[in-house]
Amino acid sequence: MADKQYAIVLDTKKCLNCKACTVACKFENFVPVGDDTYRIWVTEMPLQGKFPRLHQEYQPSQCQHCENAPCEKVCPTKATFRTREGVVLVDYKKCILCKACMAACPYDARFVSDLHEAVEKCTFCMHRVSEGREPACVETCPTKVRVFGDMNDPASDAARLLSSRQHYQLKPEKNTRPRLFYLA
Repeated sequence: MADKQYAIVLDTKKCLNCKACTVACKFENFVPVGDDTYRIWVTEMPLQGKFPRLHQEYQPSQCQHCENAPCEKVCPTKATFRTREGVVLVDYKKCILCKACMAACPYDARFVSDLHEAVEKCTFCMHRVSEGREPACVETCPTKVRVFGDMNDPASDAARLLSSRQHYQLKPEKNTRPRLFYLA
């Protein structure tokens, strides 16, 4: 059987902008609370429709865990790397804070971590996944916007959604081949 290839599928129409995912991520990964550093975030999209029938949508986002990751290519110390499962991670001990990866990321998904003294980003909570658990943002979402799974396992909820629903990825013109899929 092929290696696992992790992805997150997002149904943005279910997002209420409650921020449970961002709060859970901050606490799970020791990201400082009260400042503007986030591993994941929710963007408020422009209002749609005409008054009085207005509609608001939200777009959760984070590191896209790209198959063709520009951040990995520019890292001079190979601190940024991809796992066999397709997850882009940072080896904090190798990071020299040159910030080349931050400049290369078209999704603005990295920040400098005082805790690690390195550039930091979403890790798909691989410490949880290795224990058979879901990422904190997936587990905590009250409306189940996020579905995490193995794209190579046809029985996984993520693979079933990708095979049965239309979806898109952010910034396809960048040819990064993200591992976050948004349901249309």
